[in-house]
Amino acid sequence: MSKVLGIDLGTTNSAMSVFENGEAKIIANKEGKNTTPSIVAFTDKGEILVGESAKRQAVTNPEKTIYSIKRIMGLMFDEEHAASAKERLPYKIINRNGACAIE
Repeated sequence: MSKVLGIDLGTTNSAMSVFENGEAKIIANKEGKNTTPSIVAFTDKGEILVGESAKRQAVTNPEKTIYSIKRIMGLMFDEEHAASAKERLPYKIINRNGACAIE
């Protein structure tokens, strides 16, 4: 029997659940929490960190810690909201075929 996976991609936190036996069941992350910070970070050693571990790196490596991505998803690079995000966020937002992208 197939299962349905639901993902709630939030600006601050994300959650996943599976529909099983007629009900939705939240999937806990590896820390046992029902939500995970919507943050991804890249270390100088090439590691990819997600959630709490990425959040901890935000202070020491802000240029390589991506958060609030929902605020720029789907924006065109020349939109006013994109200009505001480029000023506010520490990581580099670039123009890729007219759309916002992260470098």
